[in-house]
Amino acid sequence: MRYFVTGEQHRKSLLNALVLMFLGYIALLWLSNGLMYFHHMDLTAKSVTDYYLGSEEQFTQPRSYQGMLEVSHFHLFAMGMLVVTLTHLMLMTDFSVRLKIWLSSLTYLSAIADEAGGWLVRFAHPLFAYFKIGAFLLLEFSLAALLIAVITALIRARKTLEPKPHHPRIAIHKKIKRHD
Repeated sequence: MRYFVTGEQHRKSLLNALVLMFLGYIALLWLSNGLMYFHHMDLTAKSVTDYYLGSEEQFTQPRSYQGMLEVSHFHLFAMGMLVVTLTHLMLMTDFSVRLKIWLSSLTYLSAIADEAGGWLVRFAHPLFAYFKIGAFLLLEFSLAALLIAVITALIRARKTLEPKPHHPRIAIHKKIKRHD
């Protein structure tokens, strides 16, 4: 994170490229998150309740407490690390403070709501399926917005501060002059 604070993203093209590759990796994670959701459910309340409460038509059992706890244990850690990394990177961009606070808060809240949504459907009431769907969509959109914001800032930093081509003789002359 010091990399952004000190402005090194303007000077270190290799580090900039590594952060962009990391963000590409996170984009793949974002895509797989959506694919996993749609593998089990769709955007209807019935599909969400069938997934968490089981379905006689599909011969599926309700999600077990232990199974949900194991998934939540992993998700809470992994999503927490993902969100803190992305929001931290976004905080170091040139976007307005208001946007940074709004997008960071939205991402944290939607990640927690998405995880809580399944528990609420399973153990509170089936109508929380709508909450689960909304939380999932909000999480996907906020993660996409964070990715786009950070990628845009890095690309903009690379373009605005690309080194100007220089003549080799002038560079050698300056180098020799420094050693005098």
